Amino acid sequence: MNGSAFSSPVFAEIGGMPQLIVQTRLELTGVAPATGKPLWRQPVKAFRGMNILTPVVHEDGFFTSTYGGRTSLFKANTGGEGGDLTLAWDNKLQGYMSTPVVIDGHAYLHLRNTRFACVDLASGEVTWTTTDRFGKYMSMVVQGDKILALDQKGELFLFRANPAKFEKLDERKLTDNETWAHLAVVGHELFVRELNAIAAYEWR
Repeated sequence: MNGSAFSSPVFAEIGGMPQLIVQTRLELTGVAPATGKPLWRQPVKAFRGMNILTPVVHEDGFFTSTYGGRTSLFKANTGGEGGDLTLAWDNKLQGYMSTPVVIDGHAYLHLRNTRFACVDLASGEVTWTTTDRFGKYMSMVVQGDKILALDQKGELFLFRANPAKFEKLDERKLTDNETWAHLAVVGHELFVRELNAIAAYEWR
């Protein structure tokens, strides 16, 4: 299916139809879990096919952003089996490796240029972009209106999900080792996989 990419598959049920959402090197595709049959295909531009970010299911559509491409929201055809997607909107933002998080209809996205941006998913409007730059990668998890984000340098940040402005609440250096693995949250425990160890923290 157009070659594998770094993006992870996501399970969704759109219009009562279960499907696996897969972002390959060239396409965003919905696959029937029982048969592996493609239900729909949508070309997705990316530099040298480096689709790394995992798409996010939002209502009856899919939000994605690509390195060397654009940020887009596609609406799914829910009136039958399969069918093509409809482009709801797109903008010039470029994501890279970090999967965005969605809170109250807004996507919080770490960009290729290492800045953060907030996007209104109803309109595609970019409500803000930071002037500050961060790491090359951010794994993000959500608790209420708080976003916890870990970069590859072992820096942990706490942001507030505010579509009106960027709010950094706190930051802490966890380790001098690289931290490319995604944060894992179980209840109030936060697990961090660094280069040579796994550390557990309490997050309240």
